Amino acid sequence: MSTPPSLPRLTRHALPALHDHVLLPERPEWHEPRIGIVHLGIGNFHRAHEALYTEEAMLAEGGDWGICGVTLQGDVAKRDALMEQQGLYSVVERGPEGAKVTVVRALREVLAMPHDHDALFARLADPCVRIVSLTVTEKGYCRDPKTGDVALHDPAVARDLQNPHAPRTVPGILVAALRKRRDTANAQPFTVLSCDNLAHNGAALRQVVCSFARQWDAALADWIAAEVAFPSTMVDRIVPATTEAERATAAATLGYRDDAPVPCEPFRQWVIEDRFPAGRPAWHAVGAQLVHDVTPFELAKLRMLNGTHSTLAYLSMLGGFATIDEAIAEPAMHKLIHAMMTQEIAPTLDMPGSFDIAGYRDALLARYANPALKHRCAQIAMDGSQKIPPRLLGTIAANFGAGRPITRLALAVAAWMMFLRGYADNGSRYDISDPLADKLKGLATSANGEPQALMDALLSVREVFSAELAAQPEFRAALHHALQLLKNDGARGAIAALQ
Repeated sequence: MSTPPSLPRLTRHALPALHDHVLLPERPEWHEPRIGIVHLGIGNFHRAHEALYTEEAMLAEGGDWGICGVTLQGDVAKRDALMEQQGLYSVVERGPEGAKVTVVRALREVLAMPHDHDALFARLADPCVRIVSLTVTEKGYCRDPKTGDVALHDPAVARDLQNPHAPRTVPGILVAALRKRRDTANAQPFTVLSCDNLAHNGAALRQVVCSFARQWDAALADWIAAEVAFPSTMVDRIVPATTEAERATAAATLGYRDDAPVPCEPFRQWVIEDRFPAGRPAWHAVGAQLVHDVTPFELAKLRMLNGTHSTLAYLSMLGGFATIDEAIAEPAMHKLIHAMMTQEIAPTLDMPGSFDIAGYRDALLARYANPALKHRCAQIAMDGSQKIPPRLLGTIAANFGAGRPITRLALAVAAWMMFLRGYADNGSRYDISDPLADKLKGLATSANGEPQALMDALLSVREVFSAELAAQPEFRAALHHALQLLKNDGARGAIAALQ
């Protein structure tokens, strides 16, 4: 099913006809808000998560928190599609009972870097902008994984340091904008809000930004460290890539053509460290949890959800499962993931007494089984070199000395190693999308399929494995066993053996 070309485009002129598909205010009427948030990385996740929470918060308690979204890869097609719709788009929430379509209005402007450089920095200098948020994935931070500082060896970072007034990286943009705020009379700094799946994301971003600033202006770095808030967050919602099915669903439901719909699951969660000196939307009134410390929630999500998501992805890429719901529907895979969460992950967590860890596990398994979502395993398998350490290796390390098994966690790491060969158990090939793709593929190929050689080669990659973990006998033994199982029996056989 495709979108009929004759349908009129979704714009704000259509809103009166879409009463059943827009969120209704608790106040008498909706007013078009001024822009109060600039968001770097205007992808699907932000539009199905923070933007939706923000619109609901404005409906609940008012405020000028309209969003300016920024693409950082020169994606003028996304900018143009959204701006032709005057910032409107639909969220297509897919659950077992069917699809629910909601038109979101919080997005007021979309810019594309570097084309809209001047417009972006004018917006960042506007005192009405009190929050700069971002979803740019781990690699967008330009972070040295060894030190946590900005990666000075990154060519893009080096370019920005040579051209500090025309930056293109996230740390470069933030530092240049904050410098202008500092140097403007009576201007408050904006709050910088990371919404990425990165451990202690606020603190991590603060270190990157301050270390970048120190390369340019030590006094500026000190000012940022003292005056700018970087609250941490934990975000959760499964948001796959958009397909033609979402465009067709939106068109059939709305009677208008939407070129930028976003699919997602019904579940969502947002835990936020409540530190916003310049103010924030009433996110607390619409389901977000404002807390003193997000760390326990962050770790639960990182290990329970993200860790098992990556496990499912790499085993599925080898074993021939295309989507997460297809993989978890296999009884042996379901048992494996259930046991992994129960025996190897949950015991590493220290949660508040009110948190039901078994209930959280069961909710995750139910979400994975949602047949309407079709979350592609290939999408989740991207950027494994940056995802494996926080999602799996930290959990493995937490189990050492506690007498807990790491058998299934080791299988997940082994599956990633085998995945790097670039072909499934049945011989079908796929691409490797990773910042270290060439290096990792070269090492995996040189091992020629031998478990010991593959393990030795990849454990030497210090961007992924610390020397201490790579030398840990318990880890090496469990990893070698898992690699041998994958070689001899394939992914499906290994899953059956270790469930």
